[in-house]
Amino acid sequence: MAIFLGVDTGGTYTDAVLLQDQERVLATNALVEGHGGRIALVSVGFSEADMRRQNLGESLNGDPLICLDGGHDHSGTEILPLDLATLKTELETIARGVSAIAIVSRFATRNPAHEIKVRDMILAHWEIPVSCSHELSAKLNGPKRAMTAVLNARLIGLIDHLILAAEGLLKSRGIKAPLMVVRGDGALVSAEMARLKPIETILSGPAASLVGARWLTRAKNAIVADIGGTTTDIAVLHDGHPKIDPLGARVGPFRTMVEAVAMRTHGLGGDSQVSKSGQRLGAQITLGPKRLLPVSLCAIDWPELVHGALDRQLGRDRAGEFDAMFVVPLHRDDLAAQTLEARQSCLLETIGDQAREMGQIISGRLDFSAIEDLVARGLIALSGVTPTDAAHVLDRQNDWDKLAAQKALTLFSRQRTSTGNLLAQDGKKMAETIIRQLTNQTVQALMTTGFAEDQSDWQGLDPEHLAQHVLTSSGLDGHRGLLALDVGLNLPVIGLGAAASTYYPTVGKRLNTTMILPEHAAVANALGAVVGQVSVKAAGTISCPNDGIFRVHFPQGPADFTSEHAAFAALEDQLEARARALAKEAGAEDIHLATAREIRRSRVGDREIFVEAELVTTASGRPRIVKP
Repeated sequence: MAIFLGVDTGGTYTDAVLLQDQERVLATNALVEGHGGRIALVSVGFSEADMRRQNLGESLNGDPLICLDGGHDHSGTEILPLDLATLKTELETIARGVSAIAIVSRFATRNPAHEIKVRDMILAHWEIPVSCSHELSAKLNGPKRAMTAVLNARLIGLIDHLILAAEGLLKSRGIKAPLMVVRGDGALVSAEMARLKPIETILSGPAASLVGARWLTRAKNAIVADIGGTTTDIAVLHDGHPKIDPLGARVGPFRTMVEAVAMRTHGLGGDSQVSKSGQRLGAQITLGPKRLLPVSLCAIDWPELVHGALDRQLGRDRAGEFDAMFVVPLHRDDLAAQTLEARQSCLLETIGDQAREMGQIISGRLDFSAIEDLVARGLIALSGVTPTDAAHVLDRQNDWDKLAAQKALTLFSRQRTSTGNLLAQDGKKMAETIIRQLTNQTVQALMTTGFAEDQSDWQGLDPEHLAQHVLTSSGLDGHRGLLALDVGLNLPVIGLGAAASTYYPTVGKRLNTTMILPEHAAVANALGAVVGQVSVKAAGTISCPNDGIFRVHFPQGPADFTSEHAAFAALEDQLEARARALAKEAGAEDIHLATAREIRRSRVGDREIFVEAELVTTASGRPRIVKP
């Protein structure tokens, strides 16, 4: 009997699931989140202006950038000698202050020699993790590869810490099973491989949810919506497989070369902040994108403070700006605390190790800005009204303190709209308004995905604009006048997440489609982590620098052949060997290989001339299982 343990660390909770013999789900649990470290980028053959493209300046965020002479051309020929002397001098001053170093060299995918020399020199003098761009992507576009290497380097320390902690826990419990990690395309890799290429694990949550949704429902074509505490992730299952983003995974504003699911993330979840919209027309409230600790949960940890403050605020004649809001201390990060400005330090000292009423902490807008900085640094959290509190008031959820939620929503209902009216008659009406708004924003998010993924010609109109258009809204309502309007989704929606059963039934009805809520929807991400397959790829290129010369760009450097057939055979043999070795390293057994070729030719007169070819070998297999 084989037992698989899957763990999904989200923005608010961590879910775990035990799966017996790939058939039966046994248990779940929850909690955790983290940030990246300070790094340096070594660029070879690029100017500083080149490196500022692709939002690299924003990505580096003040971290060191070292630009060196060197690099190669498109055929893999060296342009300038590598300036290792400057590298050594620059690193002497910064190496002790960074957690990892990223390296990118011009046309390193055609000849990685300079990246390898830089890496070897760094490792010979300093014990620092190194991230080479040619090991992360075989595609051209140096600045984009640099972005990928930078984000990979920034994640190395965090992932290493997380994996070591997980491995330590497994060892302490006497569990000898191999630790696997989900990649952004839904495949599994060994923990050791994830340590070296943590960038490939970005968007692994949505990818795992798609794999889990497919396993739970056996659906081949569907839209998958996964609602968590912080965000709602939406992606598409096509022919039983996750749709892959052809432009590479996007991390916030940063576009990488990492292969990952085509996914849209919306700042909308059960713990989204409820705010007045400030609009004279339309919705009176908005949800997200910020996350708050629900008042109903805050009251579990700080009952006397929360109820005392809520009762006192309810006794006032007028609503206060910070009614039903609290500041909650988190685990102190001494390093983060050392870099605080005077106002931030003073506020943090005032908060101490006790939750506080927001109104007693803030005396002006500067204080509010400082509070937001402390939240961003992970030193405190804010508590306030959320959809989770509304669900407690309406008896859709009963995990925490319902009375605290009722008091908080009553206070929030006393806030005034832009026209001077109360937001709601009472706490229950306020709760209904919040749930209705969550439904509306979820419907808009799903319609945005529908418009974006549909192959129709929308005349260049933005999918989000189309989703919010009055005709779309009227069609969802089934408008009947002189016009008959019907709008909806033509695919079923699979609702995932612990809150899916609470909020999504009405979403399906509004979208005029089938809403599938699997039995174990709450742990679909963790489930996807254990039912997936190990899959790795090795890619290589053949170019034609001169007529009759076929140049194969091997990882160890380019080699020339006088026969197209010989060049293809040599590269394919090398890719199959590399892919098989990578699959074993990733933890696979029963490995299967498949190679795809993309050949570009050009016609000159009556001659067809070879231009370039890219070969990709995929090695896949099931995860290695420890035999008792």
